[in-house]
Amino acid sequence: MRDIKNHLSFDLNGKVAIVTGGTRGIGFSIVQVLASRGAHVVITGRQDQNVADALATFDTHGLKVDGIACHSGDEVQLKKLVDYTTEKYKTVDILVNNAATNPVFGPMEDMDGAVFDKIMQVNVKAGLLLSNFCFPFMKAKGSGSIIHIGSVEGSRPSPGLSVYSMSKAALAMLSKSQATEWGKYGIRSNVICPGLVQTKFSSPLWKNEPILNEWNERIPLGRMAQPDEIAGLVLYLASDASSYTTGVDFNVDGGYLIS
Repeated sequence: MRDIKNHLSFDLNGKVAIVTGGTRGIGFSIVQVLASRGAHVVITGRQDQNVADALATFDTHGLKVDGIACHSGDEVQLKKLVDYTTEKYKTVDILVNNAATNPVFGPMEDMDGAVFDKIMQVNVKAGLLLSNFCFPFMKAKGSGSIIHIGSVEGSRPSPGLSVYSMSKAALAMLSKSQATEWGKYGIRSNVICPGLVQTKFSSPLWKNEPILNEWNERIPLGRMAQPDEIAGLVLYLASDASSYTTGVDFNVDGGYLIS
């Protein structure tokens, strides 16, 4: 008989996780949850000081977290991140591809090639490269969980977020492709698609009262989410409890996409 109790464990003791963009917002909450369950977590942020400040906060709460500065748009820095992690911990079990960018909010006709390239570089290409850098370690262990943080914008684009929405749709297909090709190695890949979450990244939306009101009217739960309301699903996907879950888009949106 299968040991259901152990199989459904959310214990991450001994697991090694990388969380990009882990110094604030959704990423910060994800790090808290993974570290509190025993994972060795390595975080990134674009600035050394941001990483240092986040690490100090985690330490104050008794969470042992490592981190280095890393720009997700720089392939050399992404490789350095994985090298740093595997040199210290010998492997990678969990990759949370959370870092994202959206430098422009405006009509599609104002989007140029430079904007498109920057958004795709950080939001899509970084997820591909990081996963590929982690792949040999996960393959060698016969297991691994890749968790991409997407967006409901990848399914229902909003005005002013055209290229960002394209990037999140592409990220979902990247995950499905990984699930298809890497399942035979025991590697799982899934996407979490939050709706509106109260973070600095999304502040142009929720700080604009008319836009916030419009969003809330379309959300069955009637409010935006807090970062820690995303982190619980990351724990599920990072743990053995989700051992048969791969290639799935999880909408965490208060019901936005069904409204």
